[in-house]
Amino acid sequence: MSIAGGLAVIGWPFAVWLVIAYPHLHILLPILALCFVLRLCTLRGKTGALSRAFKGLAIAGAVLCVASIWMREAQLLLWYPVVVNGVMLALFGSSLFSRMSIVERLARWREGDLPPAGVRYTRRVTQVWCVFFIVNGSIALWTSLAGNIHWWTLWNGMMSYVLMGLLFAGEWLVRQRVKRRYE
Repeated sequence: MSIAGGLAVIGWPFAVWLVIAYPHLHILLPILALCFVLRLCTLRGKTGALSRAFKGLAIAGAVLCVASIWMREAQLLLWYPVVVNGVMLALFGSSLFSRMSIVERLARWREGDLPPAGVRYTRRVTQVWCVFFIVNGSIALWTSLAGNIHWWTLWNGMMSYVLMGLLFAGEWLVRQRVKRRYE
């Protein structure tokens, strides 16, 4: 079930492209909605801010699919990446106003106790992710409003994932340097 839910999230841009470019493939909509419901089921019983965010995103994906079926308007599907970036910005951004940022929580889960420099570093990384979600969400919004399915699919199905991967890799490289400096 977790694999189906993950595939729904990653494959979303391509499935949306298929549904919009080839309207006779609207049969994919109930399948996508089911994948999001399965994703929600895999998260049942999990707690924490990240789990709540993922549950909300699964519900949003299912609602967009059902609304698209009901309203016979596949263009609604274009809004999912905007919702994802908004939810992630809210999650990461709100954590900056709490005792521990989301990146610090993840780091402590993996590394244990953090020195003050590590806490400052994780707060900065959380801020960088907030900027990423603002930029990525803005471009996702622009591609949704532009209505060009090819641009939308290129950005939301490839470029945003490439940039996210580069951000992960770059942060990992910087983290290694920071760790060596403070060890």
